[in-house]
Amino acid sequence: MKESIPAVATFAPAAADSNLSHPRLTPAWRWLSLAEFVLGGAIVIGHCVYDVIPNEVPILVVIGLISLRLRDGGWGVIGLRWPISWKRTVLFALAAAAVRILAGALVVDPLTAHFWPAAVGPSGFNEITGHWLIALRWLFIVWTFAAFGEEIGYRGYLLTRAADVGGRSKSAYWAGVLVVSVLFGYGHFYKGPSGIVDSGMAGLVLGAAYVLSGRNLWVCILAHGFIDTFGVITLFFGWQS
Repeated sequence: MKESIPAVATFAPAAADSNLSHPRLTPAWRWLSLAEFVLGGAIVIGHCVYDVIPNEVPILVVIGLISLRLRDGGWGVIGLRWPISWKRTVLFALAAAAVRILAGALVVDPLTAHFWPAAVGPSGFNEITGHWLIALRWLFIVWTFAAFGEEIGYRGYLLTRAADVGGRSKSAYWAGVLVVSVLFGYGHFYKGPSGIVDSGMAGLVLGAAYVLSGRNLWVCILAHGFIDTFGVITLFFGWQS
């Protein structure tokens, strides 16, 4: 998606240019961003934990895209612009996906197995095995709802508003990564305690990839899609229980 905002280097540090682009990061701006973040967190918990509101992802995407357009002048502020190098973007996304998959299999799953049952998959996810039509349907879901929807809502919108509170400094973005990762974990409350921890770890990896790539949201979108595609493939061929 091309934006009128000039592109920055795909992996260049972006905290400074963000502040230059937004000289009005005043206390009022920060308080409003905090209010938006709190509202977004309430939406996540309200749906995922208490099931009192509709699914949080479409709501966050709509609110986020409108807020970013009105307050920031466009979606380039979250890195939703044409990257300078698609090759580097894809390679960075593949590396992030590999880290997430290996960390889950080698660290998080063995650790959480000592305390809780295995994470619960999405409803109907286990029906993928040997059924290519179901697998294709899930691939469509993970690339639209999960890869695009969750990354725009969590890494794009909520992380930016969390960073606003700290003036979009480097430390503010890293603090935002931590807080949004916790929300992302609870966004998968249905998976149980093991799933919350595992999804929180995934949020950390994706958030770190976002910051380290110079806030290139395409890295997160592609990495998320690669991760979930790997899950669909392993289930389709029966490579995991």
